[in-house]
Amino acid sequence: MGNDKFGKEPSEAELSGTVQSGTEQHKEPRSNVDPQLIYKAFKQARNKEKLVVHITQVLLLALFLGSWEYAGRTRLIDVFLFSYPSKIFNLLYTKAMDGSLLPHIGVTVAETAAGFALGTLCGLLIATIIWWSPFLARVLDPYLVVLNSLPKVALGPLFIVALGSGILSIIATILSITVIITTLVIYNAFQEVDANYVKVVNVFGATKTQSYSKVILPASFPAIVSTLKVNVGLAWVGVIVGEFLVAKEGLGYLIIYGFQVFNFTLVLASLFIIAAFATFMYQIVAAIESRIRKRRR
Repeated sequence: MGNDKFGKEPSEAELSGTVQSGTEQHKEPRSNVDPQLIYKAFKQARNKEKLVVHITQVLLLALFLGSWEYAGRTRLIDVFLFSYPSKIFNLLYTKAMDGSLLPHIGVTVAETAAGFALGTLCGLLIATIIWWSPFLARVLDPYLVVLNSLPKVALGPLFIVALGSGILSIIATILSITVIITTLVIYNAFQEVDANYVKVVNVFGATKTQSYSKVILPASFPAIVSTLKVNVGLAWVGVIVGEFLVAKEGLGYLIIYGFQVFNFTLVLASLFIIAAFATFMYQIVAAIESRIRKRRR
């Protein structure tokens, strides 16, 4: 009798029902969180972090300027040598109102922009040429290393003799400082591109020009942008060095003139303008980088 009760085999329907109920019991609950809400929260957190960073940067600058102003007004520092912010800003305002400052700014900015553009373009061109010809790359490699190690500032007098004491010698100084480092950084970026990417386009019959434009150049974009950011600072170094040597106008000339007449407030005011314009140029490059990255996504 017991055998009929316990020995009965379960039917196929009962087995399928048992499996189905077990599966339902172990099924994970579906998430009701909207992905758009997650992205919105992430974006808000990122914007909040950026805001905190910007506020901290402004506070640090305000603290520095405030401490400098206090030290100058209380004579904790030698104001003849170090001046203080309000005195510098008053000088800038006076010179801006009488129109004597703008020509100097215009000359220096024009020289810097020209040297920056030429240095970057020439560096990209040379890097492309030596990437195109491995034989030429091996030939030029030691010369590029030696040229990169040379003190470019020492070439300034040579440019003056060869090109004259004008804007050409200043641009040549900027070019000598920026072009070699640009060439080396971009060429190394070309070399580090994954060879498999090039092989894939070659399988489809791509020419070397197409491989360069479709693979090598886009893959090297981060290195090129990094070079632009570095060249902003190098271009300003080059233009000031060049103006120290030959210029009769420009911010570099104002710095030299300020030292000669012991007007250190003028020197610091010129340095402040240089820092402001260098920061502005850097932010332009960063904005271009951000926009291109968004388009590539």
